[in-house]
Amino acid sequence: MRTRRTARVITTLFTTVLLAGAVTACGNSDTGGSGGDNGKLVLGFSQVGAESGWRTANTTSIKEAAAAAGIELKFDDAQQKQENQIKAIRNFIQQKVDVIAFSPVVESGWDTVLKEAKDAGIPVILTDRAVDSPDKTLYKTFLGSDFVKEGRLAGEWLVEQTKSATGPVNIVELQGTTGSAPANDRKEGFASAIAANPNLKIIASQSGDFKRADGKQVMEQFLKANPKIDVLFAHNDDMGLGALEAITAAGKTPGKDITIITVDAVKDGMQALADGKFNFIAECSPLLGPQLMDLAKKVHAGEEVPARIETEETTFTQEQAKEALPNRKY
Repeated sequence: MRTRRTARVITTLFTTVLLAGAVTACGNSDTGGSGGDNGKLVLGFSQVGAESGWRTANTTSIKEAAAAAGIELKFDDAQQKQENQIKAIRNFIQQKVDVIAFSPVVESGWDTVLKEAKDAGIPVILTDRAVDSPDKTLYKTFLGSDFVKEGRLAGEWLVEQTKSATGPVNIVELQGTTGSAPANDRKEGFASAIAANPNLKIIASQSGDFKRADGKQVMEQFLKANPKIDVLFAHNDDMGLGALEAITAAGKTPGKDITIITVDAVKDGMQALADGKFNFIAECSPLLGPQLMDLAKKVHAGEEVPARIETEETTFTQEQAKEALPNRKY
């Protein structure tokens, strides 16, 4: 009897040890997530918000590309608030996703949460917008546009158009979200380009937060405060479209009485350009989804990727917009 009881105890202990070992092996992960329940790579993505047509197209591109690539996407809308993005990133870390990607609302204030992701062994990809962290090891790569170049191209076009001007050319500027990379960089690029013509003067500059309604409101203020406005430079199409309404309501003709330059080249902006209400657009493509999914797979596999990957973009005049519109995807 004692021999049988002893055998049963030994068998039970042996089984317990095997089970404990199996649990430890399955749960041991110090390199981030190891795929979802279905074995798919899991990507946590925090989007800025839905403030413009560009952003909506960007979100659609990311969701469709994730589905096509067989990647499980955990998507979060930060509603243009940095605190929401930081919370989302921490949630992704707790969920042990394989890769984190996000489009930062503003450039500063990310070091702490990015270090948390790094310590958890989860690679981070920046999309569309950069951060100003001096520690470049906190993220694997940046995927997006050269915003300084976009602003510079807009300014260079204006310099060419006004080269015969003998008097002052008054410019008002609708900036994007304060502290964001595209707002900072487009402003810098535009200012550096127009410095070539001393007649070009920015007489008012204010944030419209990349929103159509805010663009209209700020333009109304510009028009009331400045009786002579020759040029509007809007950091995106949506603010420019809002400004159109304010300009028309003030009894002026957009595109003629006031030259309008914008950035993005979404369909509504391109239509305004084709109609002669806008005069020039520097493109900023939102279709980053396929490239992002490719990068997510590479960084998860431990492959080396470039520190910065820029999208290919162009510029549009009225005739070029007419030609491009029928095949425009966004």
